[in-house]
Amino acid sequence: MTITGRVQGVFFRAWTAEQAKALGVNGWVRNAPDGSVEAHLQGDRWAVQRLIELLHRGPPSAVVDEVVEETAELGPSLEFEVRH
Repeated sequence: MTITGRVQGVFFRAWTAEQAKALGVNGWVRNAPDGSVEAHLQGDRWAVQRLIELLHRGPPSAVVDEVVEETAELGPSLEFEVRH
C-alpha cells in the first residue's frame, strides 16, 4: 500500500508501527524516494482493515492525501518493523 501527502518527517512510520502493534498487525512500513510511505500489512482481516482506516488519517502532524491499497502475497512476517 502507498500513502501520499505530507507523510514523511511527521512521525508517520513510528506511529504506524505503534498502531500495528496495538492491533496485532504484522508487516513493515518505509519511506519511499518519491515522498510517499509504503506499507505491507498482515494479520486478522478486521485488524488490518482498522489499521487502514487509521492510515487514512495518520498521526496529528501528517496530511494524508491518498491511501492506495494493493494486494500481494508475501511470506509471513513475525512482527511489525520500520524499515529505512
